[in-house]
Amino acid sequence: MASTQDIQSAIRARAGKLLQKEVISCFIGWEAGRFEGQSSPLVVRSAADAQKLIYNDYCVQLLAKYLLTENCSEGKVGVAVRGCESRGINLALKDGQLQRENLHLVGIACQGVKDFSTKEELKKCQECTHRNPIIYDDLIGSEVTDGPRVEDTFAEVIELEALSHDERYEYWSAVFTRCIRCKACRDVCPGCTCNECFTDQAAMGWQGKQSSLAENANYGITRMFHSGERCIECGECERVCPARLPLMQINRKVLKDAYDIFGEYVVGIDDCTPNPLDTYLLEDVEEFM
Repeated sequence: MASTQDIQSAIRARAGKLLQKEVISCFIGWEAGRFEGQSSPLVVRSAADAQKLIYNDYCVQLLAKYLLTENCSEGKVGVAVRGCESRGINLALKDGQLQRENLHLVGIACQGVKDFSTKEELKKCQECTHRNPIIYDDLIGSEVTDGPRVEDTFAEVIELEALSHDERYEYWSAVFTRCIRCKACRDVCPGCTCNECFTDQAAMGWQGKQSSLAENANYGITRMFHSGERCIECGECERVCPARLPLMQINRKVLKDAYDIFGEYVVGIDDCTPNPLDTYLLEDVEEFM
């Protein structure tokens, strides 16, 4: 099993070589943050700057979203990809947001990352079912053992489903009351790729500006229906939420329903399988009708 220091050295060497030979126009990775143990995404455009790239236990940010903002017209874009990044990239490829020929993917077998403030492994990594990159051009290190089975990630959802109607209402009311609608969950989500979000349609009355339980719940639940069954389970929405809302419980409810109704389906496992709710079949279950 490669150490993080070995992976860091390999990323620098690979990115530097790709940039020097002009195989790519830029490379997306991580750099050291302001505080010890903190990191932030970094785009490098020269072989010399590749030495600024880091890799350690605190590289928590998902890089897939940053691919959507990079201009590929001057050449390929290189990026470090773990299991979560690769699933996000497959989703973007399927949506036509990215083109495979414009990417050079440097795969990393991920051993999990930690919160730099608590030094503990993030919950999203403990629940990660695909720790190895699914799609890549180069692989750094050896593959690691994948995480829990998909069905085992629904434990919290099953507990919530067992509550009475009133208990569920009380639970989610307490959750959405704390929401400040900063939209950080939307901005970080690799599945949120609309040019204009429904939450920015205030003039049309789709999303009010009032800070209230009703408006907060409307935002959270509507966003869930827009992106829930597209969720790659990266947990970024929950990680960046300043109110610490259990947003993955909401997403996994949709994923569990899709799993129960349409059979096993893992978002981002490839770049061609249609999402269940994007496809109409005559044999689809219609118990509500």
